[in-house]
Amino acid sequence: MKSYEQYKRLIRFFTSVAILAIEVGIYWIAWDQYFSQAAGTPFFRKGDWLMAAVYAILLLFFSRMYGGLKIGYLEKGNVLYSQVLSVILVNVITYLQVALLAKRFLGPAPFLVMFACQVIAICIWTLLANKLFQKLFPPRQMLLIYGNRPSLTLMHKMNCRKDRYQIRQVVHIEVGLERILELIADYDAVVICDVPSQIRNQVLKYCYGKGIRVYVTPKISDILIRSAEDVNLFDTPLIMARNGRMSIEQAFAKRTMDIVIAGIACVIASPFMLVTALAVKLQDGGPALYKQKRLTIDGEEFYVYKFRSMRMDAEKDGVARLASAGDSRITPVGAFIRKVRLDELPQLFNILKGDMSIVGPRPERPEIAAQYEAEMPEFQYRLRVKAGLTGYAQIFGKYNTTPYDKLKLDLHYIQNYSVMLDVKLMIQTVKILFMKESTEGVAAGQTTAAMEESFRKKNEDSFSHGKNSI
Repeated sequence: MKSYEQYKRLIRFFTSVAILAIEVGIYWIAWDQYFSQAAGTPFFRKGDWLMAAVYAILLLFFSRMYGGLKIGYLEKGNVLYSQVLSVILVNVITYLQVALLAKRFLGPAPFLVMFACQVIAICIWTLLANKLFQKLFPPRQMLLIYGNRPSLTLMHKMNCRKDRYQIRQVVHIEVGLERILELIADYDAVVICDVPSQIRNQVLKYCYGKGIRVYVTPKISDILIRSAEDVNLFDTPLIMARNGRMSIEQAFAKRTMDIVIAGIACVIASPFMLVTALAVKLQDGGPALYKQKRLTIDGEEFYVYKFRSMRMDAEKDGVARLASAGDSRITPVGAFIRKVRLDELPQLFNILKGDMSIVGPRPERPEIAAQYEAEMPEFQYRLRVKAGLTGYAQIFGKYNTTPYDKLKLDLHYIQNYSVMLDVKLMIQTVKILFMKESTEGVAAGQTTAAMEESFRKKNEDSFSHGKNSI
């Protein structure tokens, strides 16, 4: 089985070509049989090929953006959802193209039939391609090495993907480097979770020499180094880590993009905001909007605007807390608007005011940020840029992602900022709008996303320093 590993990229390439060819082929039939005539303009064969090429390019773009071609990498349901979302967006654009050519809006029936055929093809392809990858590439047998922090959270996340990873043994660094290196030889891959640099470097060099794959949870310093630049002024290699501040031209371009996109979005979203405001008001007679103090760039405080999704007395005890799973404070209307993110729409006005940006770290409440910074002073690094409506941690994390992981995700954005990265994250935000896990609340009894001390102790006690196996 391992001999197939080197061909994984090639197999993924051919499976990707297969589904794209099928989807474009279905579009080609629909175009040839209906759309070209409906457009009312006679097309030469080159014109037909051009329309098919435009469709294929758009489909490839969205499929790559949302991960719809990452079969064997993302879980099966995620690939299916990403591919269907890509087809929906491309078909909407195509409908508008044909409507412009025909100078009228066409009946949706042919487009729905085409979409239904494509969805059937996607479902069959996802099932067959996933089975092929599972057969050729069995899950890696892994050793998890942990140090200063509990690793059960990471272990649980990886065990959710049993088709790719199987952590067979967990070992603490206290067993000693020599014993760890002996154990590594029995596994396909190693996971290093928060291990001191001296030991981590030895393990990395050993695995590199033996050709063993290594997965490492990065430290904050690792993220800063990853965005560093090479300096070739001397015969000694140097790398320069920047301070995470935007240049003047970057700040100007970002602000211009914020104003233009937020302004257009306000116009488009105004009917949805009106309906949402009425629904919230009719729910219990309370105000539709509420404001809450949050932090933005350089620790400046501002009031964020949202549609109210909780009861008016949600924090009558004066304790600031995040929403938990199944939170009884959330109203029925609030549960719906939170699920589809309608509650966030008033923040478009925060963006126009300049308090926020479209993309950036989500703004925290001062009380909660203070709790995080008490245990992790580096959490304030997130305030080097404006708070955002969406961000790296929202797309690749969850509502209940731990502060330490959220900080690392946001630092990755800050250190690698570019206008194109903003555009990419805006497009990827569409994918997470309807993903339930992205809005998953904190555990019952928690006020923040930080792991409670009792829970942390429970995790630590569950290890037996290298003798735990699952």
